[in-house]
Amino acid sequence: MDERVALNDALAATPPRRGTWLRDLLGRDWKVGFLFVLPMVAIMAGLIFWPFVSAIMLSTTAFNFNTGETFNVGLRNYQRLASNSDYILSLQNTISFTFWSLSIKFVVGMTLALILNSRLPLRGLLSGIMLLPWIVPEIVTALAWKSIYDPLFGGLNPILQSIGVIDRPLGWLSDPHMAMGSIISVNVWKGIPFFVLLLLAGLKAVDKEQLEAAEIDGANVVQRFRHVTLPSMRYVIVVTLLLSFISTFNQFGLPFLMTGGGPSGATKLYAILAYEKAIGSLQYGPGIAIAFSVAPLMAVLIWLLARFMRHDDKRDATSNAKPGIVDRIMAAGGRGVSLVVDVLFWPVQVVYAGLEWVIRRLRQASGRRAEEPILAPASRESGGVVARLAVLVPFLVFVLFPFFWIIITSLKSTSQISERRSIFWPEPATLEQYNHLLTGTGFLTWAMNSIFVAAAATLISVALSSLAAYALTRLRFLGAGMLTTLLLITYLLPGTLLFIPLYQTLTSLGIINTYAALILTYPTFLLPFATWVLMGYFRSIPVELEEAAMIDGASRFYIFLRITIPLAAPAILSVTLFAFTNAWNEFLFAFVFITSESLRTLPIGLQSMVVGDILPWGRLMAASLLTAVPVAVLYVYAQRFLVEGLTVGGVKG
Repeated sequence: MDERVALNDALAATPPRRGTWLRDLLGRDWKVGFLFVLPMVAIMAGLIFWPFVSAIMLSTTAFNFNTGETFNVGLRNYQRLASNSDYILSLQNTISFTFWSLSIKFVVGMTLALILNSRLPLRGLLSGIMLLPWIVPEIVTALAWKSIYDPLFGGLNPILQSIGVIDRPLGWLSDPHMAMGSIISVNVWKGIPFFVLLLLAGLKAVDKEQLEAAEIDGANVVQRFRHVTLPSMRYVIVVTLLLSFISTFNQFGLPFLMTGGGPSGATKLYAILAYEKAIGSLQYGPGIAIAFSVAPLMAVLIWLLARFMRHDDKRDATSNAKPGIVDRIMAAGGRGVSLVVDVLFWPVQVVYAGLEWVIRRLRQASGRRAEEPILAPASRESGGVVARLAVLVPFLVFVLFPFFWIIITSLKSTSQISERRSIFWPEPATLEQYNHLLTGTGFLTWAMNSIFVAAAATLISVALSSLAAYALTRLRFLGAGMLTTLLLITYLLPGTLLFIPLYQTLTSLGIINTYAALILTYPTFLLPFATWVLMGYFRSIPVELEEAAMIDGASRFYIFLRITIPLAAPAILSVTLFAFTNAWNEFLFAFVFITSESLRTLPIGLQSMVVGDILPWGRLMAASLLTAVPVAVLYVYAQRFLVEGLTVGGVKG
C-alpha cells in the first residue's frame, strides 16, 4: 500500500508531457481547428474587422480641399449631423421607407402564407410563382419597374386610365409626392417571397390539435388566428421582421437605381446620402459618419436577432435560473406588442362578429338554423377554395406582371415602343433588341466578367466555409463559441456600413478597379452565410462514421475530405448555387469598386446603358431577361438538391 502511494506521488510530481498544457489551454483539437478556421478568420479580420475599425477612426477626420490634407475633427462630423437638413431628411425618408415597406410586406406575406398553407389546387405551382421576385437580380427589378412606371412608354398609366382610376398619365417616379410610395411598392414586390417563405414554414409548425381544440371551444377563425396561430409563430415572426428591418433600413440598390434619391431628395435614404458624401464628393469622414450613425441601432437589432435565433424553448422550460434584467425587459416588450396586436385585431373581430350576426339573421329569416357555422361543412371546402383563390389572384397579377412586361417589351421593335403601338403585345414580335444588345453593347463582356468574378468568389467562399463549418461543429478548440457568434454578427452586418471603409482599404492596397477588388470582397457576405448553413448540415451527419475512421488511424483532414464532404455534397452544392447567384446579382460593391468599362459586371453594365434621360427600353428589357434567366435556371436546378440534402442525413455507417 505504501509503495502504491509513493508511486502516485512520484507520478504527480512528474512534469507533464510536452504539449499537454497547450491542449488543456487551447482545446483538444486546437492544431487542426486553428488551421481550418484561419482563412476565414483572416478574411473577417482583414476585410471586415479592420476596415470597420479604421472607418471609425476615419469618421473623426475631415479633408481640406485647398491644402489636400486630412485633419482630425474629433466627433464633430457626428455632432453636425444633428443640424444637417440633408441628413435629417434622409433619416426621415429611411424611417418612412422602412416602416411602410415592413408593414405591407408582413400583412401581404402573412395573407399569402395563410392561403398557401391551406388546401388549394396547384399549390406547389402557386407557391413557386410567389417566390419568383426573390431570384430576380436587383438591377432587373429596378429596370423593369422603372419601365412600368414610365409616364410615356410604361404600362401602369394605360391600365389605370382604362379602368378610370386616373384621367391623365402620372409621373410615378418624377413627382416628389408619389416617388416614395412607388419605390415602397417595388420593395414590397421584391420582399414578398422572403416573408412568404419564412412565415409559411412557421405556419406548418403550428400545433393543429390546439387549433382544433380552440374551434371546439367555440373560437371563430379570427380568435384562433390571434390566440393560437400568432403566439405559436412569435419567434418566426420576430426573426423575420428583424432580418427584413435590417435589410430594408439599409437599402441602397433599388432606390438608387430607380430615382437616384430624387426627385428633390424625396427618396434619398441615408445609405444614398452616405455614398454621395464619401464616394461622390470624396468627403470620407462625413460620409462614414452618416453610415455609422445608424451603427448603434444595427448593433441592438443584431444582438436581438442573435438572441432569438439561439432561443431554446426546452432549455428555458427546464431552467430554474431567474430571468435577468434583459429577459424582463424583453418580456415587458412582448406584453406591450401583444397589447398593440389586441388593439389592432379589435376592429377585425368586431367586423367579423357583425358579419356573423347579419348571416344569422338572414338564416333565421329564411327558416334555417342560426347556430350553424357561416359555412356548412359540405360547402366550406369549395367555398373556402374559391374565396382563397379570389384573394390570391390580384397578388399573382402583381407578381407576374413585371415578368410579362419584360418579355413583351424585349420583343418589340424600337418604333413600336416609341410610337406606343400595341402597348401590351408585340405586333409583330421581333428579336431586334437582342441583336442590338449582343452586337452594339458590351453585354457579352459584362456577362463574362460576372461569370468569372462570381465563380472565383463562390469557389473561395464555399471552400473556406466548408473548412470553417467543419471545425466549428466537430473540433474542440479555444474561441470556437465566440467565433460562431461573430460569424452570425458578420452575416447580419449590412453592406452599407462596409462599402466606404472597404473602398479605402482596397485603394490603399492598390487593387481598386480590378477583378481582385470584387473577388476579395464578395466573400465578406458569401462566406458567413455559407458557413452558417453548412454548420447546421454538418451537425446532421452521424459522428460515429468519423470516430470509426479515427480508430482506423485516419487524420482529421482525411476524414473531412473523404467522409464528411461526400456526405455533405447536396448541401455544399446548394450553398454553391446560392452563393453564385448572390455574387451574380451583387450591385453595391461592383458599382463602388469598379469604374473601367471593360471590368463591369452585368448589374453595372445594365445601369450604364441608361444615359441621362435616354432609356433604350427595348435593349434594357432584353438585357434584363438574359440576366435573369441564368439565375432562374440555377434555382430550378437547385430545388432537387435542396430536397435531396434533407434526406442525406439518414445515411448510417
